[in-house]
Amino acid sequence: MLNEEKYQKLKEIIKIYLPEDVAVTDIDQDSHFMNNLNINSANLVDIVLDVEDAFDIRLENDDMDQMQTVNDAMAIIDAKLAEK
Repeated sequence: MLNEEKYQKLKEIIKIYLPEDVAVTDIDQDSHFMNNLNINSANLVDIVLDVEDAFDIRLENDDMDQMQTVNDAMAIIDAKLAEK
């Protein structure tokens, strides 16, 4: 899977959880989930679960702690896919 495909897939997951005051166009690779996108911790857990399903990977608590930005999520997804 190409990086752009992974990014678009991740973006599709994230946009479901965006609050009304944040637009899909606000999502970029440097976006911080909580600070820039106003995603709360409960929704972040939902995003992690959806990422696991979408990419058929398993994320550990450490992975969730490190997943602060969209770029972080992409790096973690890449690492998990490489382990398969």
